[in-house]
Amino acid sequence: MTGWTEEQVPHVAEDTVAVVTGANTGLGLDTTRVLAQRGATVVMACRNQEKAAAARRSLVGRGIDPHRLRTASLDLADQASIADFADGLPDGRIGLLINNAGLMAVPRSRTVDGFETQFGVNHLGHMALTLRLLPRLNATPGARVVTLTSMGHRPGRIRLHDPNFRSGRYNRWTAYFQSKLANMLFAAELARRNEGRGALSLAAHPGYAATELGKDAGFQARLLSVADRIAAQPAAAGAWPTLRAATDPAAVSGALYGPRRLVSGSAVRETPSRTARRADLAGRLWDLSLDLLSPAKVTDPLA
Repeated sequence: MTGWTEEQVPHVAEDTVAVVTGANTGLGLDTTRVLAQRGATVVMACRNQEKAAAARRSLVGRGIDPHRLRTASLDLADQASIADFADGLPDGRIGLLINNAGLMAVPRSRTVDGFETQFGVNHLGHMALTLRLLPRLNATPGARVVTLTSMGHRPGRIRLHDPNFRSGRYNRWTAYFQSKLANMLFAAELARRNEGRGALSLAAHPGYAATELGKDAGFQARLLSVADRIAAQPAAAGAWPTLRAATDPAAVSGALYGPRRLVSGSAVRETPSRTARRADLAGRLWDLSLDLLSPAKVTDPLA
């Protein structure tokens, strides 16, 4: 399959509104840049508003039309913040939701709502946001949801009995791999459940890109920093699979895009891990996640 770079990203409809989480840095910033260049109005959904404003200024300084860039407060570690963000979006259609923000290998901690932080932010936070916005996405012709996973989904395992590590030993990498497999399973299950209702659901991973991800990975953060300088591709290239999933006219719901050479290169369609293709596991994770999100009054619009 022919690979894509940002040069192949087509112009989008002028009224396209794209929501990009974690848009102030790394993959999210480059995704925002290209979508805005191609005609979308991008809502930069970020936890830190000072960094969001600085990122917006940097894009305007690179020639992006300021009217195509909006910033909004969103903390994926806080279900109340997610609800406020969704309720506060201006009325109208939403053409793209890019579930980009994430954490990698952070120390043991919990979200505001008591979830293990990586599972709570990377998976449950984005699932809650998606379900709250899904009716508006389904009302928008051609809408898509793109959920960022990683190569880490391949060794991942879902702890259905204890996804929040309430008991037993905590390992930051085990928790990270679980959250990335959960992203992949969520994207696939959303594609199945939402088929024929409107929005497509796709997944993407950046391979190995130089971003701020992993800065909290303990002593291994230093090793990652060295590896970034030696082997990582730029964040702009890491965003190519996301951009292809979001804009390729030939993309199909449920597809995964990643770099041609696994860790780098142009964006191609690839096959998820065998575990990520298990429809039974995806369905069980969906139901478990809804149970966990029920205290925050997150409901399933597809039920």
